Amino acid sequence: MAAAPGTSPTIVEYFEGEDFYHCGYCKNETGSRSNGMWAHSMTVQDYQDLIDRGWRRSGKYVYKPVMNQTCCPQYTIRCRPLHFQPSKSHKKVLKKMLKFLSKGEFPKGNITEEPMDSQMDDAAVDDFALKSKLDIQSDHRPFDEDHNKVVESEVKEKEEDLGAKETKELSQSYTKKEKLGSGEPSSSVKVVPTVPNPGKGADLSKPPCRKAKDIRKERKRQKLILKSQTDKLEGVQVQHEPQLLPSEKSKLNQPKSIEDFIFDTLPEDAAHRLEFTRFLCSSPLEAENPPNGPDCGYGSFHQQYWLDGKIIAVGVIDILPYCVSSVYLYYDPDYSFLSLGVYSALWEIAFTRQLHEKTSQLSYYYMGFYIHSCPKMRYKGQYKPSDLLCPETYVWVPIEQCLPALENSKYCRFNQDTKAVDEEQIKELDRLRVLYKRTIMPYNIYKKRQKGPSDEAVVQQYADLVGQTCSERMLLFRS
Repeated sequence: MAAAPGTSPTIVEYFEGEDFYHCGYCKNETGSRSNGMWAHSMTVQDYQDLIDRGWRRSGKYVYKPVMNQTCCPQYTIRCRPLHFQPSKSHKKVLKKMLKFLSKGEFPKGNITEEPMDSQMDDAAVDDFALKSKLDIQSDHRPFDEDHNKVVESEVKEKEEDLGAKETKELSQSYTKKEKLGSGEPSSSVKVVPTVPNPGKGADLSKPPCRKAKDIRKERKRQKLILKSQTDKLEGVQVQHEPQLLPSEKSKLNQPKSIEDFIFDTLPEDAAHRLEFTRFLCSSPLEAENPPNGPDCGYGSFHQQYWLDGKIIAVGVIDILPYCVSSVYLYYDPDYSFLSLGVYSALWEIAFTRQLHEKTSQLSYYYMGFYIHSCPKMRYKGQYKPSDLLCPETYVWVPIEQCLPALENSKYCRFNQDTKAVDEEQIKELDRLRVLYKRTIMPYNIYKKRQKGPSDEAVVQQYADLVGQTCSERMLLFRS
């Protein structure tokens, strides 16, 4: 997408070398390494191309981790909203918000979940093939909605405890038998049938313990019997009930989408009202509103969440030619019980799908960086399907294909084609554009006018990081 007429070109000031920072993930004082540049202005297309090469902005500072050297490699992650289905944990957050809005219900129990640190459900753990039990804290394990798995595990634990006690009693009886054959007088051991002590061993006066699975099957069978009896009693009335069309049946059988939760109409007497407003916000991105773009245009926006006339959260998003990029969220901690971080991410996914209806090429939701070496930051992998960016060839690879390699090494090349290279690698440095003394010129002209020591090594590093296309379109400021 070409920049709109009248839009300022991208002007960046690249910082030489690699910066060393304190790592907020592993707390290494100088382990975080990245390259950076200051964006005086930037077109949405240039930023789209940069984030597709592993760059990310924080205000006007745009940075790219040195992936093979930094202590906690940060892989760009994007979700595919057109095929997104909320997980059980996502639905739990959406239902919690609906109950709060419609009935004013507060979630039960203590809420300790961080806004953007949602926990993985069992399905996500299985998909990720997480091998280390240390990666998941037991006190943060999500509660399954139908709690059948929990019931089954409790039954199994009880059965195992019972089996252990029975084994202990059997071993004691075997010890008594061994004593009988050890030369000791038989009168010293007297075996008398005893009634189990309360709370120890199986109570033979009660029916044997049944598995939760069997109990559910029995309940289902009873319901079917009851339904058949009711149908017989209703007689003709049952026969004349309207039958659903196949298309209607298929709709009923489909799982609920995020739109069903987020855009569901609340009753008139709802306890609360949640409204959304969107405003352009200050950023290096130049706002653009082409006729074939989304109605709100491209640029940086504040997505405000208003509850009963009070602002409770603000999300910062970049709307770019091919994606909605989530920048960050800040919120009122008094409403952390609503898991606003997770809710806002789901809302932004639904918003991306809305934008896609008008602008077909806008079909991805970028979530920033996925950091596998930091278990707390793996939650972004829950939003499926999603892809990770290969740090060497800059192609997108489904996250499921990346995880096995990440289990063995913090830094990985995801592209399995060993012959594949970066298609945007610099071929002609002289075509790079420079802004020098308020004049735009190609790099080969700048070299002739430049005074002092050569800065070609620095310019080459910048060009390699941004790629051939961006180097020819963006302006590198030189003083």
